[in-house]
Amino acid sequence: MTFRPKLAQVIAEKTLHMSDTAALTREVAAYLIDQNHVDQLDSVMRDVLKYRAEHGHVEATVVSAFPLGAAERSAIMAELKAEYPKASSYTLNQRVDENVVGGIRMEMAGEQLDLTVRAKLNTLKRLTAARN
Repeated sequence: MTFRPKLAQVIAEKTLHMSDTAALTREVAAYLIDQNHVDQLDSVMRDVLKYRAEHGHVEATVVSAFPLGAAERSAIMAELKAEYPKASSYTLNQRVDENVVGGIRMEMAGEQLDLTVRAKLNTLKRLTAARN
């Protein structure tokens, strides 16, 4: 096994109890800085989150222009639970990004669902360009 997947597996196994992805990222970043592998942070974190998801700990980050209300968070959590019914825990993080005009983008280990206005406009542009 190469460095990154093995490291991700060890980190994931030792942190299955953590629900704060930001704290987990800080701990992994500190380790990678210490080991002079900072350039691996995104890849390692992706691998860690994937491993954790495979072992029943589903984590998602929702990116939106404004903080989500309780109803929106509840609806998104219900969708996560419906999509991953066998998971033992679910974590929903939120990040506000003023570059998001409207809608949401959900990021998970190895997956992204982009329901932002910008993504829909880009799809419309591509479809229109394909017709001409």
